[in-house]
Amino acid sequence: MIKEKYIGIMSGTSFDGVDVVLCEIDATSCTLLESIEFPFPSELKSELLSMIVGQCTLEEVGRADHSLGLLFTEAVASLLVSYHIDASTVRAIGLHGQTLWHDPVGEYAFTLQLGDPNILTAKTGIEVVADFRRKDVALGGQGAPFAPAFHEFIFGNINGFISVVNIGGMANITVLAKTENDKLMGYDTGCGNVLMDMWITKHKNLSYDKDGAWAKSGEVDYALLDVMMSDDYFSLDYPKSTGREKFNEGWLDTCISNVGAKNDSHIPRPTDVQRTLLELTALSISNEVLKFNTDVALLCGGGAKNTFLVERIKALMPNVEVAIAQNADEIEAMTFAWLAYKRIHKEKVNLKDVTGASDNAILGGVYA
Repeated sequence: MIKEKYIGIMSGTSFDGVDVVLCEIDATSCTLLESIEFPFPSELKSELLSMIVGQCTLEEVGRADHSLGLLFTEAVASLLVSYHIDASTVRAIGLHGQTLWHDPVGEYAFTLQLGDPNILTAKTGIEVVADFRRKDVALGGQGAPFAPAFHEFIFGNINGFISVVNIGGMANITVLAKTENDKLMGYDTGCGNVLMDMWITKHKNLSYDKDGAWAKSGEVDYALLDVMMSDDYFSLDYPKSTGREKFNEGWLDTCISNVGAKNDSHIPRPTDVQRTLLELTALSISNEVLKFNTDVALLCGGGAKNTFLVERIKALMPNVEVAIAQNADEIEAMTFAWLAYKRIHKEKVNLKDVTGASDNAILGGVYA
């Protein structure tokens, strides 16, 4: 069985960095060889966040697409140079792109990722597979999450009834089939790190709350938690997916205002808001895991490094074995290396039961 090398690139809704991995892949395995986290420029992050709230022109969208293409190229070059990798040995690059908007259920359903793959292939000389999500949306699917198909590939042989929870900017759950007759399930549980990162940046000028230390210094505001958990998203049945267009600063401000309106202008302390946001992530994740009564929950993504968040997830479901997955922080980027492999080999991806698409499909366009 021939093994091929693929690069995967992922930059999620947290804008906290660009994850780049080199994997060796064949029909039965995906092995992580090398990885780096490339810094996300703060100025570009600010520009993209302004665009997400509607403050942009078409010219600015075009410039952002080009800037992201250059950023992803620099990130790949850094990987190649750091580990003395010959570009000619890499079969293809799987590029997720930077999501700016995700609306798979509107009248004109769409999902938008920027980062010009033409720039990446032109400057590296490596074929690029990109634009993975829109085919799924065209087939009536959510276009997300895609991680469950890869989770099935790499964790499917583990004994027991397994759920996998990826905690990035948003969080998603995968429920692996218990028997051959069961369907693969997966969906976004809600916000992961995105609101915690936003809040600590606003109040402490830090990009994230390391180990949940600031959150741990506060107390849960249960009135605020109740308002946030009452959002319709948490009671929606799957398939479902979400992003910054839903869970953002405006959403949080509205929740805080609603608490004040009900509780004599009550304004929670910033540290208590951070603590409550961490509890929101932990509770919304644990609620979904407990629905399926899985034996084990494997955590991955950047949130798996937040020790206090992991502690709270464990406390909320004491009868579930919670563990950190191997290569937890690289799994999302590995997903897109694997999806590039699937596209190059013209293989359909098992996602219809996850996203609600009418059929499984060959995903992504090839740029050479």
